[in-house]
Amino acid sequence: MKTMLTGLVLLLLVSACAGGTKRSDSSPSDHNAADVEFLQQMIPHHEQALEMTEIAGRSKATVVIELADRIEAGQQPEIERMRGWLDDWDVDERAAAEHGSDRHDDMAGDGMMTRAQMDELESMGDGSAFTSSWIAMMTEHHEGAIAMARTELAEGSNPAAKKLAREIIATQQREIDEMSATGVSR
Repeated sequence: MKTMLTGLVLLLLVSACAGGTKRSDSSPSDHNAADVEFLQQMIPHHEQALEMTEIAGRSKATVVIELADRIEAGQQPEIERMRGWLDDWDVDERAAAEHGSDRHDDMAGDGMMTRAQMDELESMGDGSAFTSSWIAMMTEHHEGAIAMARTELAEGSNPAAKKLAREIIATQQREIDEMSATGVSR
């Protein structure tokens, strides 16, 4: 009886551990081209936001530093989740047309900053001009993410990707409102 009980406990532990390793909450068959495009575009979009959070410490505005910390804490796990879905769907993370190109410049227009804009921000000092530029760029960046998320809601079919799109809209709109409330001009 003790051996059977030990075996049952071991089986339950193995089952619990295996369940905990699942990377995604979607299956390979429940997505369409719009879901794939959303993830392939949102991953580098989030990566650029993380690049912007790395230099936010130059701002003397506590609200910017705290916001950057929250953006990093929220978007890094989302990147990993999206990569997991693409992997589960057996889809390359990068869109075929973007191989070998500068993704910053390719995606400009959906809130992505160009390489030149990022270089300019990185070359600024730590004063109010940096803070104003960072807020303006992050606001534009978030507005682009919200537009992409709305497209996913309209055209996507994957329930998990659509749920993420709703979360992105809610979170990034709150952050836009917070940046607007700083009184720093765009």
